[in-house]
Amino acid sequence: MKIGVVTFPGSLDDVDAQRAVRIGGHEAVALWHGDHDLRGVDAVVLPGGFSYGDYLRCGAISRFSPVMSEVIEAAGRGMPVLGICNGFQILCESHLLPGALIRNDHRRFVCRDQRLRIENASTAWTSAYAEGDEITIVLKNGEGGFVADEATLDRLEGEGQVVARYLDGNPNGSLRDIAGITNARGNVVGLMPHPEHCVEELTGAGTDGIGFFTSLTADWLATVSA
Repeated sequence: MKIGVVTFPGSLDDVDAQRAVRIGGHEAVALWHGDHDLRGVDAVVLPGGFSYGDYLRCGAISRFSPVMSEVIEAAGRGMPVLGICNGFQILCESHLLPGALIRNDHRRFVCRDQRLRIENASTAWTSAYAEGDEITIVLKNGEGGFVADEATLDRLEGEGQVVARYLDGNPNGSLRDIAGITNARGNVVGLMPHPEHCVEELTGAGTDGIGFFTSLTADWLATVSA
């Protein structure tokens, strides 16, 4: 499958995401934030690791990149979209996902291997896991706290839209220990930890992140397009 990875100004994990896509068995297609063309891809990854701009709410700024108009339209048709860290911010700012990401409650940047529990294994990006799987993924963020009003949080919980939850302590103040969410359709997923850094034994905390890139299958695409 062809998976586009968008490079935004200041991106530094876009190359890592491209490599993870290839290790996951797909073709990585580099997309530029100023493009108006998704180049025929089957899915899109919005990477994180922005080297600057958190103080400017980089998710809000990047939401207005020309490519996001194409991503928003394609997501509405069912195209799978994965937003990682800053990419999660962009999905929320684009209203493809509810809520927002704010400064960590302890006001410090956090970088560590983080245990998670998979809560929803039926999305385009999590079907390689089983519900309840506990995995370890690299976490690095300064604005990682997921927030939403109580009604939205209750809806996300009640409709199974919480994708992953932090274990062994909350690293950033995210409400209800939420590490990732999905839209109702299951094609758009936002995740604060970085699975692209956990796809090879040589580096990182192991290979627990590879499932986010092997989950995407032609069968899943056929289902969401039906």
